[in-house]
Amino acid sequence: MTLVEKIGLAALHRLDPERAHDLSIRALASGLVPLPGAPVTSDRLRTRLAGLDLPNPVGLAAGYDKNAKAVAPLMRAGFGFIELGAATPRPQPGNPQPRLFRLTGDRAIINRFGFNNEGARAIAARLEARPKGIPVGLNIGANKDSTDRAADFAAVVEIAGASADFLTVNVSSPNTERLRDLQGADALAALLQGVLQARDRLPQRRPVFLKIAPDLDDPEIADIAAVARACGIDGIIATNTTLSRDGLSSPHASQTGGLSGQPLFQRSTVVLAKLYRATDGAIPLIGVGGIASAGDAWEKIRAGASAVQIYSALIYQGFSLVTQIAKGLDERLRAESITLDELRGSGVDDWLQR
Repeated sequence: MTLVEKIGLAALHRLDPERAHDLSIRALASGLVPLPGAPVTSDRLRTRLAGLDLPNPVGLAAGYDKNAKAVAPLMRAGFGFIELGAATPRPQPGNPQPRLFRLTGDRAIINRFGFNNEGARAIAARLEARPKGIPVGLNIGANKDSTDRAADFAAVVEIAGASADFLTVNVSSPNTERLRDLQGADALAALLQGVLQARDRLPQRRPVFLKIAPDLDDPEIADIAAVARACGIDGIIATNTTLSRDGLSSPHASQTGGLSGQPLFQRSTVVLAKLYRATDGAIPLIGVGGIASAGDAWEKIRAGASAVQIYSALIYQGFSLVTQIAKGLDERLRAESITLDELRGSGVDDWLQR
């Protein structure tokens, strides 16, 4: 972490978390944040994910830039790909504030934003104006007051699907009431069918990913794996935030909402390994949850991930973490004379025993 980054993070951490988040987006959009420009890449790091060519397998998880207001700077932050949103068909304010909490001692975050965003049309317009570069995806959701949430997902695809490089169906946020009910086998199959039909009407095909919760039991994971394979989706992101509060020590630990950050690492990585086994490695997986170092990213890949995403660790370590993780992966791949393809899934048995 650079001195400028340390000073900037220290200043932001003196502010209310949501205000700090908004200021960081403004600083990025204004060009005030030092960024590396081109992502770290090499023959070892270059990855093909569901037809997308990534310079490295380190991505930005959805939720940071919900409205695509800093898309161009984020494309220069060192990531191999980024995901924006979540976008809903209509704008909505989300849940009442306060709704974002730092758990500094636990290196974690709790949020209950509730899909606050400016709506799919505004987000699509900004995506259309982005420069060429790394793949940029859009996380899609349903409006809180919708009477047909499955139809909302298809509607976002119709509005904004052509503007993104990939689309992520988010049925795993804990902050919209009963949204996670859509992870059930029958409801999920119907929802994905509608999304894929809307995708197939786009001028150009876009990969569709599914983002799942870390709080699923083994039968639910098996159901999701079966539905995903039957529907032919392009990948699964494991995982979203958790409702668990095990082992936390910070004052805000009892706040409602989704927990992200280091306490999620073990739980999310076990789910990832179970999903890899349940899909026989046939569907690309993206590992998310608690990644704060190159070693963490390495373990996600060992557990079956084709690529990884980070978010909460950036709040504590800054954007230099992106390059640090990519370089760390590259150096370790070289030192151990192994490829990403060979590493992927090589530690599944280890993780399934934890």
